[in-house]
Amino acid sequence: MKARFLLALGIAALMSGTALAETIPGANEPIVRGNPVQKSYGVYIDQMIADFIEKNQLPGLTLAIVQAPYIPRSSGYGKTSIDRDELASTKTMWNVGPITQAFTAVAVMQLKEQGKLNLDDKVSKYVVNLPAAWKDVTLLELLQHSSGIPDYREKLDDAKRYSPKELVALVGDKPLLFESGTNVRQSATNSTLLALAIESASGMSYHDFVWKYQIEASRLTSTMFPEDMKTMARTDRPETMPAHDNQHSHFKAEVDYISPVEPATGYREVDGHMVPVPADISENLFGFGNIWSSAEDISKWDIALAGSVLIKDIADRDVIYMPTKLANGTVVPAMAGWEFTKHPGFMEVKGNSPGFSSYLSRFTASYELVCVTLLTDKEGVDLTVLARNIAAAYRADLGPAVDPQNIVAQESKFGAAETVARIKDDLASKKVPVFATFDHAENATSVGEKLRPTTVLVFGNPKIGTKLMQADQSIGIDLPLRVLVWEDEYGRTWVGYPNVANLVDGYGIKDQATVGTMTKFLDGVVGRAANVYSY
Repeated sequence: MKARFLLALGIAALMSGTALAETIPGANEPIVRGNPVQKSYGVYIDQMIADFIEKNQLPGLTLAIVQAPYIPRSSGYGKTSIDRDELASTKTMWNVGPITQAFTAVAVMQLKEQGKLNLDDKVSKYVVNLPAAWKDVTLLELLQHSSGIPDYREKLDDAKRYSPKELVALVGDKPLLFESGTNVRQSATNSTLLALAIESASGMSYHDFVWKYQIEASRLTSTMFPEDMKTMARTDRPETMPAHDNQHSHFKAEVDYISPVEPATGYREVDGHMVPVPADISENLFGFGNIWSSAEDISKWDIALAGSVLIKDIADRDVIYMPTKLANGTVVPAMAGWEFTKHPGFMEVKGNSPGFSSYLSRFTASYELVCVTLLTDKEGVDLTVLARNIAAAYRADLGPAVDPQNIVAQESKFGAAETVARIKDDLASKKVPVFATFDHAENATSVGEKLRPTTVLVFGNPKIGTKLMQADQSIGIDLPLRVLVWEDEYGRTWVGYPNVANLVDGYGIKDQATVGTMTKFLDGVVGRAANVYSY
């Protein structure tokens, strides 16, 4: 049968309301851990990752799983250098990009507990010569990303290396994007200003403060800053690469080169070619993206976040691990780089940096305690869906309860109605027509039935869909494009779309370029609707 009607099947499962209830233990059920069979919908984790690497053409990737207090899985896949014999391993360091800002937030709270700063302090108390419009911005507003201060990343010249104050100066002449404390928009400038405030309040460099109170305190042995690599990384690169032999020789005589702590090479795709990115370029993201670490070390640090190892007072932990509440009472499901959903205790921090993509999620409810770290050496890769599917292999109700071979889904940070509105606004901004909106919950009410919010938006670009129908007109029954927004029985809102690659494969169509274009477009629509921050 050519047509799969994937979306219809997904809706049918959702309308039944039994997919989760019949197969998933609830929060009050006994905790079951240590299951050696780690798969979701019949697919093992290693296969998920292998498929993801192939689909996204990644050089390498690393994974670590927490089931607190354990790290039962830590592994590397592929290579960390396209041109050299360097493999992704448990000690490979990757630029963790925006996860760095979470380290910065912890440092701020540590200084608060040391009595060296207050969150209501104005940043101008610690950083001098700021623009007049910034002087009343508080440290809390910087943590919240509610300062309105523009993001200097849009002004960076990758050929240059900037000091922290030069980074700030890149946007010093720009007006605030909005009145401080009234909205949220992620900006690397906020984190860099916090890092400068940390230096002023502590009397130590940002590097030394984070090193002492987080890296050493958590016993992270594969974590450092770019400036540490010359003396601390263990990279074995001969001047001439052997043609038919292992490039490594130091491990035969020096123990530090056995399972070495070495940095991955980051890559950026330019005109279809993978271009290496210098490691020291991450210095241009001071306080926001300049930490390098292994997935296993990030997992150790993640476990340390759970209790009083790094931040003593639970009230202080709650400041940065709970949604932002603005002065006008508006609650925004994000704080200090973390984003939050309706899944109890769930939080994630993610994003891109030059040559790398990173992701960390935490399921902090006591009956879950699962965390997923994913790092890859290719810029611009969204790891969100993969990470959630991996989490579901450990506990099924951590995922969306739909087969990812049929529907690609992620949890929205917003309710169903707001998520639908965000999708429509995004499509309108890109002049993409919405052909139809099907509110199945409203239709159910009209016939005296009950259904949780379930809405399908149908939209598309005839230029793209026509190419597929030229190959096989019968695929027209599955076009135009559509997105499903639904609320599950736990009150979580999910956004999903048909797995285009598998859908098209069912028709025997081999137009991978069009499939890639459609998938990228749908990923973008869903990602912008589901997230607070722009990535």
